[in-house]
Amino acid sequence: MTYTIGDMRHMMDDDPKAPLRLSSARLSTVRYVFLVHIEDGIPSAIERAALEYADAILIGWPEEDAPDVVTPPERQYDYISQQFDWGEERIAQFRKWEHDDKTSDMADSLVSIADCIAAIRKAYQPEFLLPTFAEIRRVVEDEWNEDMDRIEAENKEAHPHVASDDAADDDADSDIRSHEDPSHDADPAKGGAER
Repeated sequence: MTYTIGDMRHMMDDDPKAPLRLSSARLSTVRYVFLVHIEDGIPSAIERAALEYADAILIGWPEEDAPDVVTPPERQYDYISQQFDWGEERIAQFRKWEHDDKTSDMADSLVSIADCIAAIRKAYQPEFLLPTFAEIRRVVEDEWNEDMDRIEAENKEAHPHVASDDAADDDADSDIRSHEDPSHDADPAKGGAER
């Protein structure tokens, strides 16, 4: 189902908790689409962080009658419905990136959608602590770097006679310099290259 701008604001007049009920479903759907899109490859740190951020926003999503869920005052209706509308706009952009197979842009859109849904959840569950994307990203980047170091070490152990990319680059650079520098071809007995 899709929503147009302003739909949620009208719904809230009769059902103030509609955004709480519907926004989690919207984020869950986008998160699943993104997961399917990246599961066949090795996701980058930012892609993994986007997925984990969406998970963090959705985890333990409350029921409407949960003890720590409040009914927001009417003065907040515009803010909440605006967050929902912004999320819908970003979902439309996400679908475009999915169609174009632009995974990094999909990740950026997923983060923006999760930001909107987090704001909605915070309005209904103000005491619940939600992480920021920056916090998630720092942790994920550290884990990603550790994973890459471990994979490289395992590859070196499994193939000890295969030069690493860095070593191959160094050898190539050295070879290039030897061809560029005439002193490498000079006769030592003549004291170097002719001038």
